[in-house]
Amino acid sequence: MDVLPPQMSAKDEGSFAYFTMKNRAPQILIKVINTLQQHKNEFFEKLGEVGTEAEKKLLSLLSKLLNELQTDEPLLPLTDNWVDTDIWNQYLKYHHSLLNETNKKISWFQSPWLYVECYMYRRIHEALMLSSPISDLDVFKEPKEQNFLESQEAIRILCSYLQGLNKIENLDENQLKDEFFKLLQISLWGNKCDLSLSGGQSSSQTSSPLTVLEDLKPFILVNNMDYLWLLLINRKKMRQETFSVTRVDFVLDNAGFELVTDLVMADFLLASKLATEIHFHGKSIPWYVSDTNKNDINWVIEQLKAANTKCMSECGINWEDYFKKHSWVYHDHMFWTLPYEYCAMSQVAPDLYAELQKSNLILFKGDLNYRKLVGDRKWGFTVPFHQALNGFHPAPLCSIRTVKAEVQVGLAPGQGEQVAVTDPQWMNTGKYGIFQFDGHFDLA
Repeated sequence: MDVLPPQMSAKDEGSFAYFTMKNRAPQILIKVINTLQQHKNEFFEKLGEVGTEAEKKLLSLLSKLLNELQTDEPLLPLTDNWVDTDIWNQYLKYHHSLLNETNKKISWFQSPWLYVECYMYRRIHEALMLSSPISDLDVFKEPKEQNFLESQEAIRILCSYLQGLNKIENLDENQLKDEFFKLLQISLWGNKCDLSLSGGQSSSQTSSPLTVLEDLKPFILVNNMDYLWLLLINRKKMRQETFSVTRVDFVLDNAGFELVTDLVMADFLLASKLATEIHFHGKSIPWYVSDTNKNDINWVIEQLKAANTKCMSECGINWEDYFKKHSWVYHDHMFWTLPYEYCAMSQVAPDLYAELQKSNLILFKGDLNYRKLVGDRKWGFTVPFHQALNGFHPAPLCSIRTVKAEVQVGLAPGQGEQVAVTDPQWMNTGKYGIFQFDGHFDLA
């Protein structure tokens, strides 16, 4: 087997990985600490002295974590007893054995970026686990909810548009394709609303998500939307004869506005009969500031149901109904919050891999999913996506991502270099997007 390129690391000064661990990661931790301090009275009101003590312990553990990160300390084993603690500690041990051969220390700035960034969020979870009775607190709840509330107008426009498509069965094939492409692009650009990229600062969608699509088209660097369309429309035609199902899976990214764009897309897929069932995969613990968990989905649906605007409340009611009827199914799995790249899934989480193999199309939303798909490695821009997946092929899949990290494969020769001439920071801003498909197997 060919030797894989090295993983990105914060030891490369001047890289986005270095900038993240030097600036963005500490900012996120400081923001969490400040939020907890602002709410300390509430812990006392709810839980009395026990709540105050738990909050003090949590603050102490998070401050220690911040100090370890800023002083590039060695990574420590986890001490909580959560379901994945042993797996994390084995992973750490494995890295120790690898780096001991080269006499390097496993520390924040010397280890793979993907690993240490995931480790930071897992250590936040550890601090919560060790701070009973406030262990189930979502320290990122406020910014996620704020993102949704500040994006109200864009959400109203989107819900209204979806409700206007109610007569989908009357659309001819070309019209259906146009609407499919439009909603896919809205889902792509919804990925700009990323609270970990912004260090937890507000990143709401304030403009209409529909009017900007034409202007944003030149910023789509890889556009495999046609593959998605052909796969789904061919299955729809075939299904009319065979009565088979078409399952589409969303591996979700951000809560708030982006989540709404994904739910709108999922609604359209069902209503247009391009899919017969939708499966959503979220995180089991708070992750990367704005990543979606089950509580976030429930909260968004409740907010929409309670909205004064009819189109929004109808969406909330319909979406709740889809979950009740199991046309939409939510899953979470601890693998999504482990440090592994996805090519290890079949060994580390064979149950999850087997679940994804039931899908006809998996849509991986966002940057972290892309980094894990391609191993966060220093690939050349023109390396084929299929090659960079390194054996991860549970089903036809597509990455829908705005580019926010210095990893990108599957570009045309010279394309990445050309973009860099006019926009040297193009890989770090979320300004550019991709629909990158891999379907090296039978599409039937």
